[in-house]
Amino acid sequence: MPRHPADPEPVRSTKAGAVFALGLVAVVTGLLVGGAVPASLALLLSRQARREAYASQGYLTGAIWLRRGEQLAWLGLLLAGAVLTLAVVLGIFTWATAPAGQDFAPDVD
Repeated sequence: MPRHPADPEPVRSTKAGAVFALGLVAVVTGLLVGGAVPASLALLLSRQARREAYASQGYLTGAIWLRRGEQLAWLGLLLAGAVLTLAVVLGIFTWATAPAGQDFAPDVD
């Protein structure tokens, strides 16, 4: 079916690019646990971008950027979760192996 001349040109969604950029930042900073913030923002923004792309009836493109951004965001969350889990396990291990009891010399009479 040919396009009608009055139809607008398809354009890439700017939100899809933002989701990809936030996902990339989430992966890069995921090991510093700071990746959870941009990852969460990317996932929230991706929902909006999907709704807008669906409502545009094909005039907004960028589904691949959106999908890759979501994947990177989930990877950033996974990295942040793994670092937090490792920190908790190491903290518990350190606490459990710490010497117990008096940590000062007893009084000698």
